[in-house]
Amino acid sequence: MFIETRGNDGVKPQEVTFSEAILSPSASFGGLYVPKELPKLEENFIQNHIDKSYKQLAYDILKAFEIDIEEEEINKALALYDNFDDPSNPCPVVKVKDDLFVHEQYHGPTRAFKDMALQPFGSILSSIAKNRNEKYLILAATSGDTGPAALNTFKNKGNIQVACLYPDGGTSDVQRLQMVCEDGDNLKVLGIHGNFDDAQTALKNLLASKTFKEELENDGIKLSAANSVNFGRIIFQIIYHFWSYIQLLKQEEISFGEKIYLVVPSGNFGNVLGGFYAQQMGVPVEKLLVASNENNILTEWINTGVYDIRNKELKLTKSPAMDILKSSNIERVIYSLYGADRTKEFFDDLNEKKVFKMTQEETKLLQNYFHAVNSDDAYGAKKIKEFLKEDYLMDPHTATCLKAYETLKEKPLKTVIYSTAEWTKFSPTVLQALHEDSKTYPDKEALDIISKEYNAVQPDSIKKLFTAKINHDTVISKEKIEEEIIKFIKD
Repeated sequence: MFIETRGNDGVKPQEVTFSEAILSPSASFGGLYVPKELPKLEENFIQNHIDKSYKQLAYDILKAFEIDIEEEEINKALALYDNFDDPSNPCPVVKVKDDLFVHEQYHGPTRAFKDMALQPFGSILSSIAKNRNEKYLILAATSGDTGPAALNTFKNKGNIQVACLYPDGGTSDVQRLQMVCEDGDNLKVLGIHGNFDDAQTALKNLLASKTFKEELENDGIKLSAANSVNFGRIIFQIIYHFWSYIQLLKQEEISFGEKIYLVVPSGNFGNVLGGFYAQQMGVPVEKLLVASNENNILTEWINTGVYDIRNKELKLTKSPAMDILKSSNIERVIYSLYGADRTKEFFDDLNEKKVFKMTQEETKLLQNYFHAVNSDDAYGAKKIKEFLKEDYLMDPHTATCLKAYETLKEKPLKTVIYSTAEWTKFSPTVLQALHEDSKTYPDKEALDIISKEYNAVQPDSIKKLFTAKINHDTVISKEKIEEEIIKFIKD
């Protein structure tokens, strides 16, 4: 069963099932849903999966959560991993240095880590809607990768419509094209004048809006979300942290019980939250190392216990998927560590005063699990160039992880960094780093130069974008979002 991070308002049920939590992800007082308790896995769960497939691992973890989804639907959802580059290993863990491994999460249809969760999640959500004979509007706000992955997974699915918000000018060209060229009849893509925080705030406001829900209900439509506010995303993000550990065991790089560091580039905190839950469920993690860019709100919070956005202005960086100041999933960690009452206090303060402050003891408890550091664009560019000499080509988000690897490790343990996007999604930034210049490269030119000069492979799905028809060209102000979405569902 699932319960609410900020306590119950006396209107919503005290507990809900998994399917109810993912169909209606907005909890009391604007909070989120979390498992009432995490599953207790058998002692030899990890060892028993050393020779099992990723799909089998995913199936067994989902079953441990006792989710109320039919077995046939779970298997159908997990079969989507067969569409990744290597069905037997959809997210390979690659050795780069003696103690450094890259978990490549970008081998799915949209070349970013969001496919790992959104491919199966989309299948499960649409099957529930169909089985209930209910229609749903799925909202997605994106800083670049959630949008393409959500649109891809829900395209032409029955009983589902999707409205996707992205910050105009705040994504790479490839990410934008992946969204605006989608041709499903049930999809609406809206660029907004603003940044990702504006898009995410609009999404949360719509999820909580009584008048918006009533408008939808008049058309027989219910409301859900594809962002990581939805636990249907998070449950799939737990699985690949188990896979990291299992792969190191399989490669005989560690022995069972040996702890490792996990380094996650973080914006909305969903990916590293999955690591936190995996640690709670038995993966031997020494520390979760959080890598931020110049929008270093997470670094400040973890290092000081203060989450303060009063005088912060979002900076647009070369790692745009991490350009976030209001990080949704810290709420689930806060709930796990301090309970519902304290969580509500913190987020009431954040909403009203734009700041919350934890006690010294609370901060110390947080730091038992997390360390954090941030880097800037110049550092990222330097690391992209440096690691090409190791024959490893990475994107700017992955590059931020190296700061944590270099500065936060307190013990000589094996380290896994998470590569959340393929270089093709950010080719102009990658080319600037490799050429050590500040020239503005169009995506197509940068992709072709990198492919030619460095023998890097462009997937067909990326090549085709530049000749694809643009089907969504609407860019609007934040105030017009609700109006545009209502127009879309009535068409």
